[in-house]
Amino acid sequence: MKNEIIEILDLKRNFSVGIETVQALKGVSFTVSEGEFITIMGASGSGKSTLLNILGALDRPTEGNYVLDGTNVGTLSKDQLAGIRNQKIGFVFQSFNLLARTSALENVELPLMYNSSVSPRKRKNLAEKALETVGLADRMDHAPNQLSGGQQQRVAIARALVNDPVMVLADEATGNLDSKTTMDIMALFQDLNRQGKTIVFVTHEHEIAEYSNRTIVLRDGEIVKDHANLGRRAVLD
Repeated sequence: MKNEIIEILDLKRNFSVGIETVQALKGVSFTVSEGEFITIMGASGSGKSTLLNILGALDRPTEGNYVLDGTNVGTLSKDQLAGIRNQKIGFVFQSFNLLARTSALENVELPLMYNSSVSPRKRKNLAEKALETVGLADRMDHAPNQLSGGQQQRVAIARALVNDPVMVLADEATGNLDSKTTMDIMALFQDLNRQGKTIVFVTHEHEIAEYSNRTIVLRDGEIVKDHANLGRRAVLD
């Protein structure tokens, strides 16, 4: 039986807007097992972004529990949360978030800079391996402006992988890409998932959700659907 990487139990998140309290999440519960590839969907105002921030240890719930790889995230200090983000979560963003004047290799090395137990030599080796994993072995010395949008997103994915996180958390990671490049990137995510990576992909696009094995749909701060997908193949045999 596979381990549960994520356990969400009765998660609530309230925000104060003037004298009113807005309930962004209203008692959300679900689990994600090791090796799953899930998508979280929802329209604007559904609570999707709030849930993303909590999953990424960027925000805390008002009530309820979030356990990531056996650690109750809601009980951690700010420094401990930063450690969780660096060691257990690999982030992939829509806008790539690469440093413009830095090579692909140096961009991928960045998360390891905060880990004093990793030597410069090992840091470089791990970054090279991550770039090879995403098919950019021949682009390591290129700056972002020398790379296509799809290649830049591959660098961002390599950066997310370099710490060997327990979960890759992707936020609209194909939003800035054309349809062909989107398919290439989703093929890469599927390949990483086949290698055992747990992937949580936040999107508003049904076509993207079809590439995952399971979709959770939010509406007005609640889960309205949680269903298995057939898992559309992003590449042709």
